[in-house]
Amino acid sequence: MANIITLKRFFDAHLHLRNGAMLRAVLRHTMRHARYALVMPNTKPQPVLSVDDIIRYRDEIRRARDAINADSCFEPLMSIEIRDNTTPQMIRDARLAGAVAGKIYPVGVTTNSEDGLRDLWSPSMHDTLCAMRDEGMLLLLHGEYDRKNVDVLYREREFLPDLVRLAEMFPDLRIVLEHVSSRKGVATVGALGPNVAATITLHHLLLTQNDVIGNGIRPHHGCNPMPKLFDDREALFLALASESPKFFLGSDSAPHSQEKKECAVGACGVFSAPVLAQRLAMFFNAIGQATTLPNFASRFGTNFYGLPPIEETFDLLEEETLVPDKLDGVVPFLAGTKLAYRYA
Repeated sequence: MANIITLKRFFDAHLHLRNGAMLRAVLRHTMRHARYALVMPNTKPQPVLSVDDIIRYRDEIRRARDAINADSCFEPLMSIEIRDNTTPQMIRDARLAGAVAGKIYPVGVTTNSEDGLRDLWSPSMHDTLCAMRDEGMLLLLHGEYDRKNVDVLYREREFLPDLVRLAEMFPDLRIVLEHVSSRKGVATVGALGPNVAATITLHHLLLTQNDVIGNGIRPHHGCNPMPKLFDDREALFLALASESPKFFLGSDSAPHSQEKKECAVGACGVFSAPVLAQRLAMFFNAIGQATTLPNFASRFGTNFYGLPPIEETFDLLEEETLVPDKLDGVVPFLAGTKLAYRYA
């Protein structure tokens, strides 16, 4: 008889659900393993910028959840996008509406960031960050700068001095460097105070730049930040092995239609939700750290966010299964490969 692994449900601290038909198609994959997910606000045509946006988007997600399984324990956690015109009052209103975090996308660094933040150090932004601190909201950072003559592999490194400055200016503001991907990023987060943490994705644990452009162009591995070099990936391994509570799961699962990925200028994003739990279990087994998976995926993130401990569980069955080539018009991460587990 095949073995069953029982795991605490996950807190996915970085998830893209999109909206409309895409949301209704992809949500079910996260619901299979997650108790909470922090949903990203850079949606189109309307990003999440205000109280009305928070309520509208949360209601849309909950309606989709209930249509899939009205008894599900899954709960979306809401964020707003922080732009140059975000005011302290907008922060206070968002917090009252239930937003737990604000997300900064520097302009031009990733999908739907063409209207992202341009000036992190303006006086008005200082007031906005003070309001986030006072309201207990977390600051989430897409920690890259797309600057002239800066190679894509070094965009994260370009941002890190500003992360250090933010952490020193706001020691009581909880800050998350999203999808940390470089050795320098891991070291910087580790050296900063307890108010600074980082999320780690499944795809950055598995991929390097070679897997994107090293043997033909593989558009379904393309993402921001770009997977980097072998020593950068090793630094992520070591961060997990250290069992530091500063590093926890944020999948950055980001679905795009096959047509938007397989074209002359393909969209960036890896749709990892359908394989997240199974492949993480395989990864932690492979590095001899199986007992640390619950801390990484369920405990460290909830502690940093101040959420109640997760008690609910789900089961994986140790049985080989094939990742489909396509799910609802989206090519999943690791399509066509075999997994050692499936949902029980």
